[in-house]
Amino acid sequence: MKLRTALITGASAGLGRAAAVALSSLGYRLILVARREEKLRELEQALDTPCHLLACDVTDYENLARKLSTRPEDFYDIDVLINNAGLALGLATADKVEWQDWQTMIETNCLALAFLTRQVLPAMVERNHGLIINLGSTAGNYAYKGGNVYGASKAFVDHFSMNLRADLIGTKVRVTNLVPGLIGETEFSKVRFQGDMDAVDAVYANCEALTPQDIANTIEWVVSQPQHVNINRLEIMPTCQAPAGLAVHKTSDTP
Repeated sequence: MKLRTALITGASAGLGRAAAVALSSLGYRLILVARREEKLRELEQALDTPCHLLACDVTDYENLARKLSTRPEDFYDIDVLINNAGLALGLATADKVEWQDWQTMIETNCLALAFLTRQVLPAMVERNHGLIINLGSTAGNYAYKGGNVYGASKAFVDHFSMNLRADLIGTKVRVTNLVPGLIGETEFSKVRFQGDMDAVDAVYANCEALTPQDIANTIEWVVSQPQHVNINRLEIMPTCQAPAGLAVHKTSDTP
């Protein structure tokens, strides 16, 4: 029986790595995309499934397209695309944030995700088979101070996912926006706070966050649904987290 193939971006650590392990256990051959080749090779050695490594930045569109176009024949038909690569940079308010941080988040979280989707989707439609899982965030559903462009980029992921489904009606190509809340055991906050481990530790202090394995379990469930079932959107939070409602700022002289 022909093995199914999944392409996972941001596969070198965190959610992407956990997703690779989960899909390997289901018998998928894997196309693993990340910048750090040594991490990809370490992951490949840990998996009991055929792997093809694409060591490149997802925002380097020309290089990514070239590497994707020259993948081995055994990896040609992509059954599952997991758009996991993404990042947040800083928690500065919009008037103080560095423009380069906004640009990097938009290029990675929006443009790169859309570009890779466009590379893979036509063949899925032609074969009338496929599943795209986009990794969104509760930041795209609920605004918080300092979220600004990161939250907006994840709102893009949500609306893009729903519009893909609108375009794909009448086909058997499915799209899911997976929307996690607070997740620990990843490099997300380390990247956001530029390696400031005190700031990182403060995010997860005194609470039990989600883990990459929790999200991998969810991905495993989504890909295991029958072809006539589409999971449009799935929001997941740890029990220590909840939508906080609207904020009201009162000055000291307010009655």
